[in-house]
Amino acid sequence: MPDTVPDGLFDVPDETDRGVREQFGSAAAPLAVRMRPASLDEVVGQDHLLQPGSPLRRLVEGSGMASAILYGPPGSGKTTLASLISQATGRRFEALSALSAGVKEVRAVIDVARRAAAYGEQTVLFIDEVHRFSKTQQDALLSAVENRVVLLVAATTENPSFSVVAPLLSRSLILQLQPLSADDIRAVVQRAIDDERGLGGRVTVTAEAVDLLVRLAAGDARRALTALEVAAEAGEQVTVEVIEQSLDKAAVRYDRDGDQHYDVVSAFIKSVRGSDVDAALHYLARMLVAGEDPRFISRRLMILASEDIGMADPTALQTAVAAAQTVALIGMPEAKLTLAHATIHLATAPKSNAVTTAIGAAMQDISAGKAGLVPPHLRDGHYSGAAALGNAQGYRYAHDDPDGVVPQQYPPDDLVGVDYYRPTSHGAEREIASRLERLRAIIRRRRG
Repeated sequence: MPDTVPDGLFDVPDETDRGVREQFGSAAAPLAVRMRPASLDEVVGQDHLLQPGSPLRRLVEGSGMASAILYGPPGSGKTTLASLISQATGRRFEALSALSAGVKEVRAVIDVARRAAAYGEQTVLFIDEVHRFSKTQQDALLSAVENRVVLLVAATTENPSFSVVAPLLSRSLILQLQPLSADDIRAVVQRAIDDERGLGGRVTVTAEAVDLLVRLAAGDARRALTALEVAAEAGEQVTVEVIEQSLDKAAVRYDRDGDQHYDVVSAFIKSVRGSDVDAALHYLARMLVAGEDPRFISRRLMILASEDIGMADPTALQTAVAAAQTVALIGMPEAKLTLAHATIHLATAPKSNAVTTAIGAAMQDISAGKAGLVPPHLRDGHYSGAAALGNAQGYRYAHDDPDGVVPQQYPPDDLVGVDYYRPTSHGAEREIASRLERLRAIIRRRRG
């Protein structure tokens, strides 16, 4: 092998690179780095991906040839598995971070890998946070992945179906990691307490403290180990009180730029729609504690007020709009009260999607070409010559009738008798449904 193929030329810089080098040795490395599994036997969780003969196991054992995209929440083991794959016999390892690498760096790594391949040495290219790569950066990988110049192992917290270009998806295995279970987190914490790479038994951790660490982790092993490390610095015994004093507040599983953002927002909206006020308040609290923009939350509530409540409670939209205005005027932290107020109102309001289905059906008819001529008596008559064209002739002014409603054709000919709005029997729409039936009967009554 000539000197033109330097090993590790484009390793992940700074903190990430230092973490890889210190993985199994330096006591100065963070506890989460020191406790990173050194073999498959130490990997906790992800049993569904690590069965004998599975693609991921073959990759880790050095026999797999397919590129892979590891997709999962923070702390589920993506970087650990990539590190284990990098140790596979006979493979070079290059790492790029999407936070710092551009197209130039990607192409440089591929050029080095291509020269190495000419001498029979395959390169594993690990890209962390691949969802942050632009389309151009991802496209630069395609040829090298397809021709197996590099074995790509990419990690992402976002659904790759939305964040990775289709050609790269089709050339890679998509392996979804699951959040670690409470038992998995407990095993990770206990190993860190006992193992010499971790605390080595030098610190006593009460059972109640372990339980709290498991709860705080919310499936993220790194979070549990970070909390343990901070608490262990306070003395020789870690208790619930020590953990609570060490952490300002429980870290909330919520990534404003990733999957968790969309998952929590989705759960919030679905809880309000489903009238579970308590679940809705839980997800609202998660967003607020995590620092979500309150204006974003208020916008979603305004949409929901029309989409899922509509005329079943006409005041719901008023409350949502008032909440949005209040958020803009006073900001956080006081705005949390207004958002809770609006959330409770909308969650407990009667629900109807009749507004949503009405406009959807009307627009579907327009798309299907049902857009006939406006009836002549409804056309604009405020210009010279309009009367000669028959415009506005025969129009009946509704206010001239004692009831304020007159028989008259309003829609184009093809849509006479079509019902778009179908009110439910929920809330205020019960009364609207009865009144609407009478209104339609009068309006559509044929004049003799």
